[in-house]
Amino acid sequence: MRILTKQQRIAILLGLFVVTLVGANLVPSVPQNPEYHRFADMRSLCGIPNFGDVLSNAAFMAVGLLGLATLLGRRRRDIFAEGPDAAPYIVFFAAVTLIGIGSAYYHLMPDTPRLFWDRLPMTTAFMSLFAAILADRIDRRTGNCWLLPLLILLGAASVIYWNWSESVGAGDLRFYVLVKFFPIITLPLILWLFPSGYYMPSAPLLIVFLTYGVAIVLDRSDLAVFNALGGAVSGHTFKHLVAAMAAYLVLHMVARTPRRMAV
Repeated sequence: MRILTKQQRIAILLGLFVVTLVGANLVPSVPQNPEYHRFADMRSLCGIPNFGDVLSNAAFMAVGLLGLATLLGRRRRDIFAEGPDAAPYIVFFAAVTLIGIGSAYYHLMPDTPRLFWDRLPMTTAFMSLFAAILADRIDRRTGNCWLLPLLILLGAASVIYWNWSESVGAGDLRFYVLVKFFPIITLPLILWLFPSGYYMPSAPLLIVFLTYGVAIVLDRSDLAVFNALGGAVSGHTFKHLVAAMAAYLVLHMVARTPRRMAV
């Protein structure tokens, strides 16, 4: 990487984003599949419909609140070298808490309008974590002060646009999918172009994303997991728990990083 300047490496990432954005525009619109709302485990318990998928969202709320308590409490000064460094992580764990609320609301009565309240905090979590990675690897001040609000707005816009497109009968998930998966597909490139991490060492960060990858696989295998376990727990319920574990690993990674002098 010494043969490339920092500006050239940033240009590579920007070029990839432009190419991906152009590619998304060339793909036909993708409406929300109504079958998406048909989850494997629809059993009710204690008067709560879809009990497993609703209750498992408590994991998000627990991890989110734990993260906020840790990062806003006395340990904050021991974790972050500078106050602004905490911003993307605080937003991330606030969003994780709201994911638990929004997802539970959606799973009580799964439909497209309610899905908006599940996806809005999700994109905020994705984008705030992406901003944290960019701040950690590329430029802390730019990432914390400029990219964080910009990326959060971009994520929210993708969900608002999708929701609006569904309301006019022309559902379009392309930009939501771009926002959700662009940080994942670019992570290896970011780690290669910018190998030095400040709060996020490469190995723990990769474990976070691999754990979330397992959650995605479980989600795609909702019915298969449900049948394999004899109807005990569904893949989507497990997805919530594993995704919450990925969020906890972010807290574990950041909170155990020794305090360093600002660079």
